[in-house]
Formats: sequence, C-alpha cells, structure tokens
Amino acid sequence: MHLIVGLGNPGDKYRNNRHNIGFLAVDAIARRHGFPSFREKFQGLISEGTIDGERVLLLKPQTYMNSSGDSVQKVTTFYKLGPADVSVLYDEIDLAPGKTRVKVGGGNGGHNGLRSIDPQIGLGYRRVRLGVGHPGHKDLVMPHVLGDFSKAEQQAWLIPLLDAIADNAGMIVKGDDNGLMNKLAIAVQGDGAERDQRPETADPTRKKSAGQSHIRAARPSEPQAKVPETGPMADMLKKLFKKD
Repeated sequence: MHLIVGLGNPGDKYRNNRHNIGFLAVDAIARRHGFPSFREKFQGLISEGTIDGERVLLLKPQTYMNSSGDSVQKVTTFYKLGPADVSVLYDEIDLAPGKTRVKVGGGNGGHNGLRSIDPQIGLGYRRVRLGVGHPGHKDLVMPHVLGDFSKAEQQAWLIPLLDAIADNAGMIVKGDDNGLMNKLAIAVQGDGAERDQRPETADPTRKKSAGQSHIRAARPSEPQAKVPETGPMADMLKKLFKKD
C-alpha cells in the first residue's frame, strides 16, 4: 500500500490558493483513477483505491498546513506504513511555476507542512515539489501562497500539470522519480526535456549576451581593425571577395 498526501488548508476560502496545490493534485488523481468520495477520518479526508494494480490511499489533512503531520502520522500508524510508503505533494516557492522536483528525504526547505510531518514519521518519504514561483521578496511570500491561481496561470501550466500528475500517478506509487519529472516537464513545457538541452540563445526572447560565460560578458569588446577603403590593400580585398 502507498499513501499519497496532498498538502493544503481546509475550507472554501483556501480552495484555489497556491498553497493548496497539493490538495488540487490529489483531487485530480482521485478523479482520474475513479477513487470513491473522500471520507472524514484521521483528522483528514481520505479515499482508498487502486492505481496500476497497487492499493493506494489518498489523504488531504484537515488540520491546517502547520499541523499536517498529525493527520499523516495517524494514517501511517493505523496502516503500519513506513516513510518509504509515503509521498507528499506540496507547493514550492523556490521553483518556477509549473516546474517539478521529486526526491526522497532531505530538509523541509522552510515549508511548514513538511516541518510538521518530519518529526512524526521520519525523513525518508518522497517529496513531490510543485513550483508556484517566488513573489520576489520574503515579505510577499505569505500573500503570494495564500493568493488564488490566476486564470492565466491555470491555462498556461496549472491544468496541464494537474492532468499530467493524474495520468502518471503510477510513477509516484512505483517510485519512478526521474520518469515522473520528465513526464511533467513535457506536459507543462511541451518539449521540456529536450528544451533543457538546447543552448540558452535558442530562446528568441533572450539577449545573446545571456548565453556567454560570465568571463566573456565581463570582458570589454576588442576594437575591430579598420578595413582600408582605398589603396593596394583595398583593391586586394575587393578581388578576394568579389562574387563570380
């Protein structure tokens, strides 16, 4: 059995917040794989079903973000699950919108949901970080994550990302982290895996100097030699580059 946890805050007030992307992802998985309606249990909303033949629990803690671990710990204790049997989906401000990173273990990165879960079940669970972008200043972080996704964000990357998570939830259960990241990148960026391998100057909106090394960018341009317009040298160059 595998437990997939989506983090968020309960209530209509927070439903479409960036902080609730974990809830949205779990809801998308439940719809795609025909899970029954969520029921209240273990201080959360829980549903049980199968994904690619594997028994899976979906959990949305209803304790508010800062106490998410209370609900997760109750579920893991009841079902005798270890950290390796748990995957947690949550918002990550240090990733660009739509970007995803998956890893097992690690720190909490200042995320209050993980900060609550870590001491209750251990660190060895899978963390599926869903980028929502950074507002640019620490004082703006709270209103940013507690703000709703705009319609532009939903169309540009949120809906494609949630659909891809639902389509590829089996990779979460099986622990295919690299495969999952690749699928999600392609869904959001179109050709995300290949695009990362292109030179930076392949982006037509990027200034050419952005593709240079920091050494070259810092070095002043060398003066170009002046080409004489008259005289023997000019005559020779004209003959050399004369078109047939």
